[in-house]
Amino acid sequence: MSIIKEITTHIRSRKYSAQQVVSHYLDMIRQCDPPMNSVTRLLNDRALQAAAEVDHLIAQGKDPGVLAGVPFGVKDLFDLQGEVTTAGSKLLSKNQPAKQDAEIIRKLCEAGAIPVATLNMDEFAYGFVTDNAHHGMTHNPHDYSRFAGGSSGGSAASVGGGLLPFALGSDTNGSIRVPASLCGVWGIRPTYGSLSMQGVFPFADSFDTIGPFCQTIEDLKLIYDVISGDEYTSSSPVTPSELRIAQLGGWFEKDVDDDILQTIQEIMTLFGKQKKIELPNIKQVRTASYLMTASEGGKLHLPFLKKSPMEYDPATRDRLMAGALLPVSSYLKAKEIQYWFQQYMAQIFKEYDVLIAPAVGSVAPEIDNPVVFVDGKPQSARVHLGIYTQPLSMSQCPVLSVPIYRKNKLPIGLQLIAKPHHEDLLFSIGAVLEQKNIAKASIIERNHMN
Repeated sequence: MSIIKEITTHIRSRKYSAQQVVSHYLDMIRQCDPPMNSVTRLLNDRALQAAAEVDHLIAQGKDPGVLAGVPFGVKDLFDLQGEVTTAGSKLLSKNQPAKQDAEIIRKLCEAGAIPVATLNMDEFAYGFVTDNAHHGMTHNPHDYSRFAGGSSGGSAASVGGGLLPFALGSDTNGSIRVPASLCGVWGIRPTYGSLSMQGVFPFADSFDTIGPFCQTIEDLKLIYDVISGDEYTSSSPVTPSELRIAQLGGWFEKDVDDDILQTIQEIMTLFGKQKKIELPNIKQVRTASYLMTASEGGKLHLPFLKKSPMEYDPATRDRLMAGALLPVSSYLKAKEIQYWFQQYMAQIFKEYDVLIAPAVGSVAPEIDNPVVFVDGKPQSARVHLGIYTQPLSMSQCPVLSVPIYRKNKLPIGLQLIAKPHHEDLLFSIGAVLEQKNIAKASIIERNHMN
């Protein structure tokens, strides 16, 4: 069921006004968000004014757009007119307010959607846990003692926590896929370069992408169609037996919980396939991704690091400084590996339509025990939660984050990977998995309007 279409139907039929819907969500955030800490600012005046404009259009018999009156949240690195884009930092909080919305925000607003909040993130999107020195920790909506994931943790938690129908985030090396998995929601990292980054604060230009978090696969496709400029058409249905699908083994099986591997097998059986492949040199690919991200991020911030180093979260500052000091030769070697990997993946997709892999190796780590396992040894969750997402960022392929619902258990998630510009195939497969009750978002039920 589409949560978004339900909202727009009620508003168009005038069962509720857009102002009532927006006020309801604003009140719900005020009441329910504090222990989760997903929201950094409420856009109260802008939201209510926009809602009044939607109601006025409907009263005149005009079409306010496919997303008429739907509230949403924005990771705090997207420009919002009249607001300071902080990227989760104290450093940028002194900047002038944005003069216009980011391109993606403009498209959503033109379709009738209404931004109601900015959302918490790791400072400058550098991290996997949304532990922000200035705004605090975002907690997992399903267990406040655990991480929400990052860096788009506020976005994933607000949707998984039932506070927003959808939210925007960004993904450099897993910042949509990791929190979507840990918070139990749908998310997508689109094909690199396919969506406008105008008005989005950068981290690493070679990898930065943006995308939505949603409660259903239908909603995810709808929001993607709006921000990508596609017409709002249905994805072509897929016949599982006709798809060429392969499981990624090796690196993508190590330190992965049995529940996740069993779910992958269930999906492979559904599609009538038992093919498993290993991507070569994947450890080197991940290292190259890490080096390129650190180098590009470090060089971007170097002028600020020289001028105002104490304005940074110490953990972020140290990693950015280390990246800025990496030799050019290391970066160029990493770029060579990226080019090789993209060529290799292009060959893989001549044989297969879709690849499947874990997005995370386990449920969300405990905040008091912030570790994940790498080669059987405990390592920092802040650094290593993206161990299965980072290598795939090098491919520039679209990746769907699929929430695997397990009754009375914490969420986990998988990655479905297709060749560039084949997002529709991923949406179609996601719809099949949702229909078969293999994939389902884990959403905290709130006192919604009905």
